[in-house]
Amino acid sequence: MLKGIDPILTPDLLWLMASMGHGDDLAVVDANHPAERIARASVTGRLIRLPGLLLPQVIGAILRVLPLDASEPDPIRVMIDAREPDKTPEIHGAVLREINRCSEQPIAFGEIERFAFYDSAKRSFGVVQVGDTHSFGCFLIRKGTIN
Repeated sequence: MLKGIDPILTPDLLWLMASMGHGDDLAVVDANHPAERIARASVTGRLIRLPGLLLPQVIGAILRVLPLDASEPDPIRVMIDAREPDKTPEIHGAVLREINRCSEQPIAFGEIERFAFYDSAKRSFGVVQVGDTHSFGCFLIRKGTIN
């Protein structure tokens, strides 16, 4: 155990985030995502599974220790449904509320269509899959630097 570290952040997940460099993406995806296949194509080939946890809880814990890329206009991008681009999935709002509850400045999401998300996630540093079953609950988080 480590003091001050949320126990959600498993040793493997902490290693993954600590090993990332500035500008690397972390894919955090829902239970429906083809995470095994996508993770195999990622930089590390690592898939971290957190099956009993929900997206707001996991992303909130991640962002308490992982700095966002301040030079990126959209350091957090979400998967959207190209068939309904104006419809915001409920899970996006729940995650955004959790992020902004803990953030010093308001965050907005960039949007990325489903198949473009898959391509981007394959180029991510690694993939974290949670047990959340909400559709389109997939996020790319770009790591920044500590100032």
